Amino acid sequence: MEPSLSQNDPRVSIVVPAYNEEGNLEELCRQFKSMGERAPFGYEVIIVDDGSADKTLDILRRLAGEYPFLRVYSHGRNRGLTAALETGFHYARGEIFVFYPADLQYKPEDIPAMIAKIDEGNDVVTGWKQGEYGKKLVSTIYNSLSRRLFGLNVHDLNSVKAFRREVVENMFLRRDWHRYMVAMAVEQGYRVDEVKIPLYPRYSGKSKFSGFWRIPVGVLDMLAVKSQMTLLRKPLLFFGFWGTILLLLGVAVGLVAIYLRFVLDTGFRPLLYLVILLMVLGLLFFILGFLAEGLAAIREELAGVRAAVKRLEADQEGKRRKDREDR
Repeated sequence: MEPSLSQNDPRVSIVVPAYNEEGNLEELCRQFKSMGERAPFGYEVIIVDDGSADKTLDILRRLAGEYPFLRVYSHGRNRGLTAALETGFHYARGEIFVFYPADLQYKPEDIPAMIAKIDEGNDVVTGWKQGEYGKKLVSTIYNSLSRRLFGLNVHDLNSVKAFRREVVENMFLRRDWHRYMVAMAVEQGYRVDEVKIPLYPRYSGKSKFSGFWRIPVGVLDMLAVKSQMTLLRKPLLFFGFWGTILLLLGVAVGLVAIYLRFVLDTGFRPLLYLVILLMVLGLLFFILGFLAEGLAAIREELAGVRAAVKRLEADQEGKRRKDREDR
């Protein structure tokens, strides 16, 4: 669905995924309007309805006619928060992207403080939740593990975030990987800072992020992201190292077996099986390394293609905008 009204040439694009948020939208838009009246930058709000089963989309269509800054897009089915963000980023026109939830646990009035941090020279700014909230223990453990695993100097990865446009355009996101956008930005060499952001009770509705299984899934996602950032950078180095270790162990055990058999005349058949196992595993590690190198090359090539497509789309959008202005 195309947006009905929008501001021209916004500097900041605020992307808001919404799933069954009918009770929050009117107050959310009112607060965005209030924020915009005092903000020193042009902005747009892109709300992506992620296949809601309630009246979210109908309310958004009505609100788009009342607020010029609002642009609305929708998914035919629920595809998840990461997909909703990607849709919003795709249609965003600003040079700074801001991710904000629709539940009003964060107030739009805090966005200018994040933009000010970007203006200080940072590429990414993440919010640091201040206040009491449920699942605090789980969040603390998750953030502590993330800081150690990815070498981050920020406190909170599960909060609101602001990015320079180029940071997001250079990212490849899989389902639920929005939680690791800050880690991926740091890995690419971008500068990251944080701002303390008050946290408020949910305005309306229920949290979409609950349940025990989110914990092990989050840990596995964390390990998957880490492997993408390290293992697939130079996979043959990793697999080749361990393959070499296994082959050398196989040779060493083989020499011991030969010594026992021909010098001490006491053959020990399990050593022969161990030699075979170590040599086969070593060769398999080398084969895995070569295969992973091929996958890494394909991944880099696809990243280049995605970047080229995005540049082409940006150029085409710029031409369309210029044509509209000329008319």
